[in-house]
Amino acid sequence: MKNTRALRLLLCGNAVLQFSQGICMIAIPWYYTDILKQPSAFGVMYAIATVATIFWNPLAGTLIDRYPRKRIFMMVAFFTGLTLLLSSFVGYQSGAIPSFFIVLVFTATLFNFNIHYPNLYAFAQEITQKGDYKRVNTYLEIQGQITLMIAGAMAAVLVAGVDDGILKFLGISVQLPFSIEAWSLQKIFMLNAITYFLAVIVVSFIKYVPAAERQIEMGSVLKRFKTGISFLKQNPMIFVFGNASYSIFVTVLIGVIFIFPMYVSHHLHANAQVYASSEIFFAFGAVLAGLSMQLLFKKINTVKAIITMMFITTLIFGLGYCTKSVFIFYMICLLLGLSNAGTRILRVTYLFNHISNDIIGRSNSVFAVINIILRSIFLIIFSIPFITNSNNVIYAMLILGCFAFISGLVLVIYYRKMEKN
Repeated sequence: MKNTRALRLLLCGNAVLQFSQGICMIAIPWYYTDILKQPSAFGVMYAIATVATIFWNPLAGTLIDRYPRKRIFMMVAFFTGLTLLLSSFVGYQSGAIPSFFIVLVFTATLFNFNIHYPNLYAFAQEITQKGDYKRVNTYLEIQGQITLMIAGAMAAVLVAGVDDGILKFLGISVQLPFSIEAWSLQKIFMLNAITYFLAVIVVSFIKYVPAAERQIEMGSVLKRFKTGISFLKQNPMIFVFGNASYSIFVTVLIGVIFIFPMYVSHHLHANAQVYASSEIFFAFGAVLAGLSMQLLFKKINTVKAIITMMFITTLIFGLGYCTKSVFIFYMICLLLGLSNAGTRILRVTYLFNHISNDIIGRSNSVFAVINIILRSIFLIIFSIPFITNSNNVIYAMLILGCFAFISGLVLVIYYRKMEKN
């Protein structure tokens, strides 16, 4: 396989960066939900930050198609690390991190998400030959989810600590010969900053030869973004597929970051270790998807396989509405991780095969903007007191399940046209 060493360094650098992202995106939601008892405030903050990324994504897409992907990876990681370092320093100076800096870190991480992943996949496509697309996407998914499993295990210890030497991990109590005090946010942010800087160093060693010549379009940001819109207008089935298949990501991001902390605290009446452990089950399900996806759907085409997983996602959220069992919640997370990762592997490979590398950043930014609008609507709805009070969070699970079902129906309706395309 071409650029093997470059791909290994990319996977390594991405693993270090995702470790930091994983801990941060567990610590902050739980801090607002369980420590401050302000889930609605977190929901409003998340909604505002998400809406702001609507304007960021078109710019991110044009940057990805205009500048070297390696440089973008390093710059974004460096400035996110700098934000974490500054916030940690303020926390150490004042004894606790002010809310403004917690919001700043969360927003910076969210903005990082919205350029890092499209850039990562565009970079991977750029250094990979066409016949290796599915294999490379599978590697990225397995690496990412194993990293999140490790991050989830670390977060379970750092956020909740270990009282009386008893570590509750994946639903199992483990007796340790020592206790671990829960870390403050400033300590967690300092650790995250260090890992971001380490990711910059690892990626700086990447050297590669592009798998295909890349045509870079010049001109204004608006002109370049319009090129991405024009491409999707000329290929309406790619537009429909790209958006409908992206709906699982809407449900997962809203569920894991916003709904699940409330679900664990208000509905299951469990602690931070259960929430962090759920992330590990989610990641384990995703790893299973990476290892078994080609075997499971060997004789089924991409669109049909994604439709299957979207309907599975519907059932998963429906089960979340019905149960109060921590064990079943873990199984929900495992299956959700499997369906989300499986869909992403197939979806990204499909888009790699249908969109050229010189325009994939802008095309993905169009999908991202629509995705963000949908997430913003759900966040506004789910931030109302009726949902955030008591165990009414289960209705959010039901709504997300219905959304996945409707999106699956869209793919069913256009299936024949997509197959022909």
